[in-house]
Amino acid sequence: MTQEHGGAIIAGVLARHGVRHLFTLCGGHISPILTGADARGIKVVDVRDEGNAVFAADAVARMTGIVGVAAVTAGPGVTNTVTALKNAQMAQTPLLLLGGATATLLKGRGSLQDIDQLSLMRPLTKWATTVRAVPALGATIERAIHVATSGVPGPVFVEVPVDLLYPEAIVRQWYEKEAGLGKAKGLTARAIELYIRGHLYRQFRGPVLPDVELPSVKLRTLRSPTDGVADATRALRSAAKPMVVVGSQAVVGVKDPERIARALAQLAVPVFLGGMARGLLGRRSELQFRHARGQALKEADVVIVCGFPFDFRLGYGRGINRSARLIAANLSVAEMRKNRRPDVAVEMHAGDFLCALANQLGAAGRWDGWFETLRGRERARDVEIATRAAPQGALIDPLHFFLRLEEAMAPDAALVVDGGDFVATASYIVRPRAPLAWLDPGVFGTLGVGGGYALGAALVRPGKETWLLWGDGSSAYSLAEFDTYVRHGVAPIAVIGNDGSWAQIAREQVEVLGTALGTELRKSDYHRVAEGYGGVGLLLTDPTKVDATLQEAKQIAASGRPVCINVHLRATDFRKGSISM
Repeated sequence: MTQEHGGAIIAGVLARHGVRHLFTLCGGHISPILTGADARGIKVVDVRDEGNAVFAADAVARMTGIVGVAAVTAGPGVTNTVTALKNAQMAQTPLLLLGGATATLLKGRGSLQDIDQLSLMRPLTKWATTVRAVPALGATIERAIHVATSGVPGPVFVEVPVDLLYPEAIVRQWYEKEAGLGKAKGLTARAIELYIRGHLYRQFRGPVLPDVELPSVKLRTLRSPTDGVADATRALRSAAKPMVVVGSQAVVGVKDPERIARALAQLAVPVFLGGMARGLLGRRSELQFRHARGQALKEADVVIVCGFPFDFRLGYGRGINRSARLIAANLSVAEMRKNRRPDVAVEMHAGDFLCALANQLGAAGRWDGWFETLRGRERARDVEIATRAAPQGALIDPLHFFLRLEEAMAPDAALVVDGGDFVATASYIVRPRAPLAWLDPGVFGTLGVGGGYALGAALVRPGKETWLLWGDGSSAYSLAEFDTYVRHGVAPIAVIGNDGSWAQIAREQVEVLGTALGTELRKSDYHRVAEGYGGVGLLLTDPTKVDATLQEAKQIAASGRPVCINVHLRATDFRKGSISM
């Protein structure tokens, strides 16, 4: 009976957990993982940069609720994932990164690409471990997936030495060739041969259980989940100006976001959505507000914050009315205690909290006057944006462009955003269409997520539009993934806002320091770069052709070819003074 190799063992566990895609950049240390996955029907998607493999796995995890998986080769393959892995950690994405490593016998001996990978990975992950015996492979991957998806979700790293991945007969041949097994002469040589044979035996017949030591710090919450839901129910029943803020954690690992949307509809409280929660209530909802959140936070008398930390986006908690009853639901006690402590803190999944609250509240209040105040501000801001949009003139006004894009996007389109000024402008205008159909980097603010995110989004939503909004600066991080799109038959529509500048930085730097040093770019032919990788490129410089160009791009993507629109932008001060640091 032929022994199943280590790559097949890993793939078997992944398949049992519903994994359908494995993202990678090939390397000799990990080849059996790729062939094992392919044999189990898991689509192996090879990218052009290891960071983008992790970004793509991140997108798949966010959009499906199933752990995302990437595999990279040893040494530089692993180190190239550091930024993407940290981004996943801060976004609380359940993700498994498999890292190749030199053979177990060669660790620390100067083998090719042999470095201390665990020391690099531990600060970036919930758990980082190495596997030491083939029988422990399956249990280690099982444990890794459990750790990634339980509690506060996050990435895990499993290092797999190359000699645990290949069949025993092949590994034995390697050792025989390198160490001259069977040809030993002299006592020392014989002792080395016995040691290697013993090592091989332990390696292929060693302990099954992995190292499961995990650091754990348990902080007491202010309320039990049951008591917290009851407190929140009482607060809402007596509120005059309640509001709910929903963040990414509310939808992390969620396969049925519609139940959370139904809970919000039943609560009938004004809602502001952030991060991956954008789109939870669809394109248009009577309950959802997008503008003047800061002002609403200062006026509300009950504020329920679900899966959203008290970080810079909420003014570090100081932006919330000090007299308001502040209620927070979060899987992380640390997040609920940072910067401002809520009156009621509930340690539970934010989406489950909303569902429990809706079930207990029953008939909600109407709060008609409060709603009308918020709707008045919403309408005023939308009118202001539409008034400032300028379809006439040289080049393309970004406000006008996004107003037209908002009308052009399909009802089930997904949005991937990767950039500064251009993308932030879009967030005021373009409305996510559905739950789990908006992808941004999260609190880390990472540039370069776009190419990988769009790949993952397009793969899990075949036949549906995927729009990738890029700044011209951020596009260069992953524009090469157009090659991956073509090879793997996905067709996102990339839009590059090209103003020849790192505009978000330049706007403040020029005014404060009097120089554009380091912020100037060329208005490069990015559309031709996409063409060089096999995609279709469109150049948009004429404001009268915005609608036609968007429709052409949609038709090209529908035919199965990825397309890049290079939009030459007119200068604007729409976001003056909005830099975050």
